[in-house]
Amino acid sequence: MTSTSIVFLISLLVRLSGAICPQGCLCISDILNCGSLGLDRFPNPLPFTTSVLDLSHNKLTWLAAGSFYGLPRLHTLHMSHNRISLLSPGAFHNISSLRYLDLSSNKLQVVGKHHFQDLPALEVLLLYNNRLTRVESNTLMGLGSLRKVYFSLNQITDFPFFSIRKHSHPNLVTLDLSSNRLFRLPMDDIVVFPAAVQKGLFLHNNSLECDCSLYRMFWHWEQKGYPSVKDYKDDYKCLIYGEPQISINFLRSSHFFENCTIGKMISLISPKADKVVYEGEQVRLDCTGTLNGEDLSYSWIIPHQENISQLIQNGSLRLNQDGSLDILAAQSIDSGVYQCTAVDNTRMINESREVNLTVVAQRGMEAPFNTGYTTLLGCVVTLVLILMYLYLTPCRCGCCKPPPPSPAISNFGEDRCTLASIFAAPSTDRLKSKSQSDRHVMFLEPLMTGKNGHPKAAFVVEPPTIEWYTENFTIIRKRNDSE
Repeated sequence: MTSTSIVFLISLLVRLSGAICPQGCLCISDILNCGSLGLDRFPNPLPFTTSVLDLSHNKLTWLAAGSFYGLPRLHTLHMSHNRISLLSPGAFHNISSLRYLDLSSNKLQVVGKHHFQDLPALEVLLLYNNRLTRVESNTLMGLGSLRKVYFSLNQITDFPFFSIRKHSHPNLVTLDLSSNRLFRLPMDDIVVFPAAVQKGLFLHNNSLECDCSLYRMFWHWEQKGYPSVKDYKDDYKCLIYGEPQISINFLRSSHFFENCTIGKMISLISPKADKVVYEGEQVRLDCTGTLNGEDLSYSWIIPHQENISQLIQNGSLRLNQDGSLDILAAQSIDSGVYQCTAVDNTRMINESREVNLTVVAQRGMEAPFNTGYTTLLGCVVTLVLILMYLYLTPCRCGCCKPPPPSPAISNFGEDRCTLASIFAAPSTDRLKSKSQSDRHVMFLEPLMTGKNGHPKAAFVVEPPTIEWYTENFTIIRKRNDSE
């Protein structure tokens, strides 16, 4: 038998096995129904064409890794009313297209991320009527397509509400946690749920402690007509002081909550912000926070208790649609703390934010002072010092005669009036008159001192001409021979 024949036979067997229906099961097109057969293990073989598989009402106790290997088209799996207490990691491997999973009415006690991490397309997850006591914080992580999840009729005392966010579960509309053992709810996490999730958040038949903030939330949900409260109004009960013996109905016993202010919203506070700007600049103060509902309103409290409406009318301020506040030309008097409050009128939540604004001197005025004024001031001081030296400190020694012209290096060891003769006057052949040859230029330069206190040799620069002095505004001191 040739290799070609062997490949053909293997392909034929695979196709035949895909068409074979397991004994006792009902196969209709791509639907495989093996329910209510008392199975304690998986039927074999499972047709690879199966897209809907029903294994409910059997005696299966656990799901091993790779249990559904060879079912690439499977999108619906019913496994309710079994005895499953263990889900092995990788149990749902190779069925990444699964959209509907029913594991209700089993014996599961804990669920975590590794159980459902291979199901990114999952939309509906049913886990009600198990023995769940804990739902790990990463259980629903990565299930971005999830629309409905049911955890009711379990023994859950704590649920990771913080893991439910709009960006992580944008399609979620139903979260059923009814008939569990929840005692306290993390209000800060629940109030920031998208409105679609709050409408479908079922919390009735729990052992909740009576609390004003909880009562306000349920009261507002009822006023908004949310089905999660409206349809189960009589099942929302709470325990007074946490005592199981004293249970009252949240929404039927309003007199127990007379001290609670219904109109008072749940308040959130955003971190403070600091902002530094220059005078004359346009400034935008943002009113950003965690609220992102559709029915938001904004208000600002500005420093010095000024009338913000009047400032908006005269064009000094501008309130934008996103709640941000523009100061069109900031002045120093605008410095202070600005407080913004965003109100979600649908969920009855308000969030406040403070911005500390500091307006400093105009940036354009600093550069001239640091450059032009500083340079001018330095020139004036230098000029005054030169004039004081020239006219208030006459040379009293007889050494003011000019040294020989143009020496490369001059030794000042014998010159005790060095500051008066560091630079010699130009030679007569470079000057046009005798009076010009008797002029000396004084530079206020420090004398370099050598060892034993003797002056140190310095380089002497060839003296410039009279024209150079005139062009550069150098001060020339005139002395006569008689002086």
